[in-house]
Amino acid sequence: MKVAKAKPKAKGRDSGGWREETLARMRALILEADPGMIEERKWRKASNGMAGVPVWSHHGIVCTGESYKQAVKFTFAHGASLPDPSRLFNSSLEGGTRRAIDIHEGETVNAAAFKALVKAAVAENAAKKA
Repeated sequence: MKVAKAKPKAKGRDSGGWREETLARMRALILEADPGMIEERKWRKASNGMAGVPVWSHHGIVCTGESYKQAVKFTFAHGASLPDPSRLFNSSLEGGTRRAIDIHEGETVNAAAFKALVKAAVAENAAKKA
């Protein structure tokens, strides 16, 4: 008797699994860090399944969250000017403005340090508006 194997799930940008869980976990931290945060989807295109990119803003864009095959990337719009004593930023380090955190399957991020980055980004945005 032959047993059919289940087809493996696609590992593309739009598949759920660990990417979706990571986005949900980090989204919760962002909203905990700043309950006044505005969340919306922007830049809807075929490459992201027309779902758009999650964007969190307060007095300006704080960060975006994007799913890629190998990582979920949280890009802070003005990350280069934010204090990062826990060294969470691990991507886009060569840029003069943005910084990003790439989270790979199985990795976790220090929740307190991440929330501190979010709070610092909101504070910087507010200072620029003043």
